[in-house]
Formats: sequence, structure tokens, C-alpha cells
Amino acid sequence: MVACVYLPRFELTAAGSGEAGMARRALAGGPLAVAPVVGAEGSAAAGRVGEVSGAAEAHGVTRGMLLGEALARCPELVLLPGDPVKVAELWETALTALESIGAFVESTRPGLAYFEVDGLRGIHGGTEQTIAATRRALDRPVRIGVGPTRFCALAAAMAARSRRALVLEGAEARRWLAGRPVTLLSFREQTAGLLGALSRLGIHTLGEIVKLGRGAMTDRFGTAGGLAHELACGEDSPLRPRSPLERLEESMEVGDAGSGGALSRVLGVLVSRLLARPERRGRTLRSVTLSAQLCSGGSWHEQVVFRQALSDADRIGLALSLRLLALPAPAGALRLAVERFGPPAGEQGALLDQGRMARAARMREAVAQVRVVAGQDAALRAVCVDPDSRVPERRVVLAPVPE
Repeated sequence: MVACVYLPRFELTAAGSGEAGMARRALAGGPLAVAPVVGAEGSAAAGRVGEVSGAAEAHGVTRGMLLGEALARCPELVLLPGDPVKVAELWETALTALESIGAFVESTRPGLAYFEVDGLRGIHGGTEQTIAATRRALDRPVRIGVGPTRFCALAAAMAARSRRALVLEGAEARRWLAGRPVTLLSFREQTAGLLGALSRLGIHTLGEIVKLGRGAMTDRFGTAGGLAHELACGEDSPLRPRSPLERLEESMEVGDAGSGGALSRVLGVLVSRLLARPERRGRTLRSVTLSAQLCSGGSWHEQVVFRQALSDADRIGLALSLRLLALPAPAGALRLAVERFGPPAGEQGALLDQGRMARAARMREAVAQVRVVAGQDAALRAVCVDPDSRVPERRVVLAPVPE
């Protein structure tokens, strides 16, 4: 059994807490939305709004809608500056709280997480006791759904109340899932683009997708259609819990050095401090997150994956200084955090003279870099299974590259 923990409008709640929290809470009954970040187009109007309040949804405003269209539908829409740094901090605190009860958590986006319930029954005494422990750990209103698969648990969490969990089992879960709306597919990146086409075809429930058949869905929508049919039938892939990560971070108030060359010097100080931390234990840096608290409100952050694991302050500073050009506004504070470490600096140099071992080490490093950038499924190898088969898909399968 899989449990889904859903915190509605997590991003909007984080954006509404701050110095102007009292004034924003006074507007809680009105239409609110997280303002888009100024992108490469140079105009926020070209961006898309983030999470929206219930009042904004009543006017037809949805998450991901273009700002111009959102304001056209709801002229009184109030925009709150997004704070991705605070969102990441609050969500990391919530995930740590879930892991404190013994759960191996898979996080898909801030406000939505999954974990297996079966392994926790021996610790807490049963499903109901596990749900109660989850509520105590989070210590905030949360919707919890339990089902045989990740998607069934998500559907149950969407229908559950904040104080009462919904538990679905076996065939009952699949029968109940047939009556749920197709909007649940928007929580999957692969199937979110099908909602418009399904609406135009008059398909509004998951049960109608099941009646169409997997062949018809695949023929019309490709791989996304086949995945949508699997989800509607109550099928899903196993959970992929996150691995515990060791994070190191340094932050610094920049004062009058909110932009320009002075900001680059502040960044250099942060890099030097980070490399001098004893917790690094001589390891190289493979991935870091550069974030800034903006003077105009809100925050900005960007993950940087180096082409190879580095421990040279000059090369790290050069790679990060280019990202400072993407700051949408002057910064009041700068922070640098390590997301993933590489091998110790001395290890790479020692392997360079060992021929085949050096090539194997570089290959492992390349695979690790690719997985940091594009996920665990980015590096696969072809394995011959049935070379004499007439079906091409049965001759070779893709398997993960061993680390």
C-alpha cells in the first residue's frame, strides 16, 4: 500500500508568509496567484502564473496560465512574488519530518510526496496509526490518501478531507478510480498535455478512458495515451524513494553589492568558505544550488551541475558567476549550497595513470553526472534478451547502467 501526502497550495502559502504576511492574510479570501518570474523574454507578462487560490480558480485562472490571460479573466487578481528558496526550505523540512517516522519518501514536487505504508506497520502498529504518526510529524493540515498504487493514493488524497484520510484497497480502489475526473492526469508531466484534447473529445472521467482501450489511446496520443490508460486502470510504476543527501551551505548579506562585479566578489567568498568547510572531507563538488533573496521581494535560485566534479575555487567561481547574469532583480543576500559531492580530489589524479581503470572511472563519473542532470533513467544500456525474435522490442531491452 502506498500513502500520498498532499499539502494544497504549498507554493502559494510560502509566498504569502513574510513581512507582509498580515496584509496578505487579509486578502486570503480574494483571488491570489504566485507571480511569474521574469524569464529570458525579459517580461513577466510572457511568463506563467504559479499556484492560485480557490477564488482565482472560480474565475477560471489555473496554474501555468499565461499572465496576460489570467489578468483578462480576473482583473482583480493579486500577484504575490514567488519565493522558491523558502518553498524548498519548507518542503525539505516536511520531507525530513516524514523520514523521521521511518518512511522512505518519494517527492514529485513541493506539497506532494509518497511513501510505502506496509513497512511502517510494524513500527506504528497499523495503517491508521501510521497515518496518525504522519499528521503528528507534519503538524499542519494535510490530506492523506492510501491506495495500492501511487496514482490511486493520489486520487484518494485529492478526495480526502484534511482531518480524515481515505483508504482504498484492491478491486474497490479500481472501481472507485473509474469515477474520478481526468484532471488527475495533470499531476503527471507525461500526461498533463492530454487534458485539452480529452475535454474536446467529451472524456471527463478515468472510467471513460478505460472503456476506450489501451490500443485506441496509444494510437491517438502515443506513449502518453498508453500511460494515461494504465493510470486509469489503477496500474503504476513502483516508488523511487529519494536517497538521503548531505547538504552544506553558506550564505552572506551582500549589502550595497546587489549587482555587478561586487556581487561576483561576494560569490567568490562563499565558494572559498564552502571549500574550507571540514565536512567536505576533501571531496569535489558535482552539483550546487545558487540562490538569492531579492531586494524587491521573493527569491531566485538555480541548480548548477558542473561538467566534471570540481574542487578548484577559480573554476567553480567562473561557472557560477555566469549564472548571476540571470538574476531578475538586485539581490539582498546570496546563498550557495552543495547538492551532490563527487570523489575526493586526489582520487581522480591517481587514476589517470592506470589505463583501463582510469577510463572506467571516467565512465562512472560521466554516468553520475548525467544522472544528476536528467535523472536515474538518463543512463541506460542495451541488453540482448532474445536476438532471434521476430519482434524488435523483444530482442533488446534497456537496463540501468551499474554504478
